[in-house]
Amino acid sequence: MGTDSTQLPKIDLTTFMLSVSSAAFMGLGILPAGEGEKPQQNLELARHNIDLLELIWEKTKGNRTPEEDKLLDQLLFETRMRFVEIQKKAGKK
Repeated sequence: MGTDSTQLPKIDLTTFMLSVSSAAFMGLGILPAGEGEKPQQNLELARHNIDLLELIWEKTKGNRTPEEDKLLDQLLFETRMRFVEIQKKAGKK
């Protein structure tokens, strides 16, 4: 293996949860998919990633640190609220 100057962060539960929530925010059109790109909505992708966060919540229950609990609760709350807001806006159009 060659050396690479860009190192990816160590994968742990926190990194994984943040990655999944970022994908949800991309689907909600809040974050761009890549640098220099415009955000695009894909509510199906957003819903899929919110479902994945819910699966992580269910399957890791009792095995998370208090910090991981707090982060996951915040991510679920924020992504769900944004999803509902965007759905409502889309319904008014």
